[in-house]
Amino acid sequence: MNTMLLPADHPDTPVLAAELIKSGALVALPTETVYGLGANGLDPEAVAQIFQVKGRPGDNPLILHLTGADQIAQFCHHIPETAYRLAERFWPGPLTMVLPAKPNVPKRTTGGLNTVAVRCPDCEITRKIIALSGVPIAAPSANLSGKPSTTTARHVLDDHNGKIPAVVDGGPCAVGVESTIIDLTGDTPRLLRPGGITPEQLRQILGEIVIDEAVTAQLSPDAVAKAPGMKYRHYAPQEPVVIVAGEREVAARYIRAHMRKEDRVLCFEEELPLYAGCNPLSYGREDDPDSLGAGLFAALRILDDPGIHQVYARCPKGEGVAFAVQNRLKKAAAFRIIDPEAEG
Repeated sequence: MNTMLLPADHPDTPVLAAELIKSGALVALPTETVYGLGANGLDPEAVAQIFQVKGRPGDNPLILHLTGADQIAQFCHHIPETAYRLAERFWPGPLTMVLPAKPNVPKRTTGGLNTVAVRCPDCEITRKIIALSGVPIAAPSANLSGKPSTTTARHVLDDHNGKIPAVVDGGPCAVGVESTIIDLTGDTPRLLRPGGITPEQLRQILGEIVIDEAVTAQLSPDAVAKAPGMKYRHYAPQEPVVIVAGEREVAARYIRAHMRKEDRVLCFEEELPLYAGCNPLSYGREDDPDSLGAGLFAALRILDDPGIHQVYARCPKGEGVAFAVQNRLKKAAAFRIIDPEAEG
């Protein structure tokens, strides 16, 4: 199979991509968060191809991508008024809502659950493709399962060239981390995954929210995942990642004392001088969390190298987008964190 690279600004691209989706094929699509591996979300056989191509566990739910809030009732029921308030405030944008699924949504799409995750991407070409295809598009991140997410068309081709019919090239993703996921099916809204829409922003609409344990700790193997990215080691290069906490100089002394020639350091741009001679890689500025979100997965993909033994990573503190970056790095490290000051 030859994988076509379809420029987002070409007038034929939306129709070509939509026709592929309608035929049951896979198309990688850009969004403001990451590139997604898209298929007709109402076609179990098309959705099954996503799991096969990605090597994705079958109990890991998918997100249905819609053109707007007017489509929510087509695929969800018992929709709280707050869902529409959230959509009015944050759609199109990096917010996913988990709601009770109607019977027309296949269990293959929901990971066997009675709920479904829905969002409207802030990417005009992708919304146009959804509209032209006439179906919601199920689209998890277009990386091989467990590997760092794809934030450029080149990343998608690195993982799937020759395996899928087409990639729509919309340039680098602006946000760079997957959407925020909020579960609206319980008495109190529950944050299942942090992202570009922050807990602080959600509380302005919802009031109280609960932070799910999967955001800050590894779920057990027998736990039920209600949303993508909750259960498995995820976003990770093939070599082990360990987060080194603490103040800059303390962390740098620890890393320099323990790292070997085959190890790499993933740090903030401001810290590069502390790792002179250690071949460090920065993924953004600590004082600019948006840059960290935009640069994280591209950096992790650079570090996905069999010649590297281990990655020592520095993780931001704080709320907002920094909270989402913390979550992704902790997932990549399987929550392995070293605090040199605590160790003495």
